[in-house]
Amino acid sequence: MTLTLTRETLQDHVGKEIGVSPWLEITQDMVNQFADITRDPQFIHVDIERAAQTPFGGTIAHGFLSLSMLSHFSISGCGVGMENTSFGLNYGFEKVRFLNPVRVGKRIRGRSVLLSANESKPNQFRFNLELTVEIEDVERPALVAQWLTLAVVDG
Repeated sequence: MTLTLTRETLQDHVGKEIGVSPWLEITQDMVNQFADITRDPQFIHVDIERAAQTPFGGTIAHGFLSLSMLSHFSISGCGVGMENTSFGLNYGFEKVRFLNPVRVGKRIRGRSVLLSANESKPNQFRFNLELTVEIEDVERPALVAQWLTLAVVDG
């Protein structure tokens, strides 16, 4: 669920954790489909036997697959928006760091902190969220990103 703000509450959550999403298992099927769609069939992602011979001990998710899950995590507990939003847009990233590969079969989740929120133009609100993609039972996260989004509200 997305945290819904109003003009009056816009600054109330800055610097605070917004939410944590449920766990999501990364399956080999997901990785294979992502490899097909992005045309990135590197063996470390899709060849189970060959990947087992690497230091990872098996196949791993693409970093961009983990990053693309931010959209899912946003609507599953890590997102923020405005009351009366007409639509939302990705605005970009300030920073993305891939810190740890995600082994196929592991579960990941998102955890977000609202870094800033402001009305950038009339009826347009820009948010900077720090999202951490955690790996279940692994101390070091898969990635940390500062994600910029824009909410356009009805006048």
